[in-house]
Amino acid sequence: MPGRPSILFVTDLAYDARGRRYCDEDIFLSSRLRNDFDVALCHPLDATALMDAFDAVVVRNSGPVLHYRTEYDAFREHAAARGTRVYNPLSGRADMVGKQYLLDLTAAAYPVIPTIDRPQDLGRLPEADQYVVKPKAGADSIGLSVLPRERLSTLAYGDILVQPRIDFRYEVSFYFVDDAFQYALHAPDPQRRWVLEPYEPTEADLGFARRFIGWNTLDHGIQRVDACRTPEGELLLVELEDLNPYLSLDLVDAPTRDTFVTSMTTSLHRFLGTAPGR
Repeated sequence: MPGRPSILFVTDLAYDARGRRYCDEDIFLSSRLRNDFDVALCHPLDATALMDAFDAVVVRNSGPVLHYRTEYDAFREHAAARGTRVYNPLSGRADMVGKQYLLDLTAAAYPVIPTIDRPQDLGRLPEADQYVVKPKAGADSIGLSVLPRERLSTLAYGDILVQPRIDFRYEVSFYFVDDAFQYALHAPDPQRRWVLEPYEPTEADLGFARRFIGWNTLDHGIQRVDACRTPEGELLLVELEDLNPYLSLDLVDAPTRDTFVTSMTTSLHRFLGTAPGR
C-alpha cells in the first residue's frame, strides 16, 4: 500500500432518517478521517462497482439494507471473493445478518427481550398487555406492529419475530470502537427514542454491554448496544447494531467526539496494518 491508505466511505447522505441527520454525521466523520486517509464517499448502490480501487471500504450510515437487499448481497459476495477489507468486517453475528441473533440470545438466556419466531413457542413469552411483531429483516421500525396476545396465534410465522411489549423506564445506547467503550446516551422519554442525552453508565451497565460485544466476536469495528431499563431496574437488550450504527455524535461534547475519531482512526490503521501519519 504505497502512500496513504485509501478508503471508500459508504453512506446515503440523502436518506431521511426519523430524528437523525445521517448526512451531518458522515460529513463530519469523513472530514476528520481525511487527516490520515484518502477518502472518497459513495452511495451504497455504487459500492460494488467502486470498491476494488480502494484499500478498504468503510460502511457508515448507508440506510436499511432491506431497501436494496439484492445489491447488498452482491456487495458482500464481491467483497468475500476479492478479499476486500470491509469495516465493519462482514463476520458480524448481529444486525449485519438480520434478527436471528435475538432468537439465539433468548435461547442462550442472555438478558434480552424474549423473542420467538414459531407459534409453538408462544408459551415461552411472558404475559403482557401487548406484543411487538416485526420482520426478521426489518430496520428503523419498518413493518412493526403491536398486537394483543389473542392475535398472535393467527399470524403467518416464518419471517417475523414476536416479543412482549416492555414497559420500560428509558432506553440507553452504549457505543464501542473494537472492544473499547466510548460513550453512552439515553432517551429519558420512552416516546421520543432519538431525543438523547449523555448518560454516565455504572460498572454493571458496562458489564451488560460488554457481554454482547464479546458475544459478537468482531475484531474491529463500531458497534452500538441498545437496551431498555425495566421498571425493576434490569437492562434488556433491544438491538445489537453492528452494520451501520448511527452514532449521534452531535449530542456528545467536543472532547468525546475527538476521542471517538481518534479511536476509529487507530482502529482503522490496525485493521489495515498501517501506521498513523503515512
